[in-house]
Amino acid sequence: MTSRQELRQHIRALRRSLSAAQQHQASLDLVQQLLPRPEVQQAQHIALYLTNDGELDTTALIQALWQQGKSLYLPLLHPVVPGYLVFQLYSPVTLLKPNQFGISEPELNCSLLCPVEQLDLIFTPLVAFDSQGQRLGMGGGFYDRTLSQLSSDTKSSGAKKPALIGLAHDCQQVDAVPVEAWDIPLPAICTPTKFRCFSEQ
Repeated sequence: MTSRQELRQHIRALRRSLSAAQQHQASLDLVQQLLPRPEVQQAQHIALYLTNDGELDTTALIQALWQQGKSLYLPLLHPVVPGYLVFQLYSPVTLLKPNQFGISEPELNCSLLCPVEQLDLIFTPLVAFDSQGQRLGMGGGFYDRTLSQLSSDTKSSGAKKPALIGLAHDCQQVDAVPVEAWDIPLPAICTPTKFRCFSEQ
């Protein structure tokens, strides 16, 4: 079986090889796939991410969601607990700075943070996915840790969990993602050509 690291390198190279025109069209097609979805229509507080390393461009989606009056949130590296994420309100005037990985994020403002369990929908990045909804991330485990905490918190409190949707190019689908015990499969993954639903996790 291909190792996780080999698969990660292969798929990252594939998506980086897409032309600017292909990326732009994929971004527009993603909006067409997502806007009619009930998960999006019913959500007011939505977390997503800024594109990096050839990821499916979220720029058009962000603009479309702002136009619909949605409140958007970006992930920040947790300021106190290493390996976790927090989510902060993102507006057209939000100032951004690169974090330690070179990814743009807002300056921390605790008054603008949204507890993860109060989000309605979280769009997650991924490197590779398979037909079972298994997700391979960049290897840092930030989303897996953050979302596993959410699962335990909501189960104990009986609260409703945010909907989770992974975003990816079609070329990021593989036959099988090598799975580790801590991996959290996604109930849905959207590409520019298809919205894929899996069994509820």
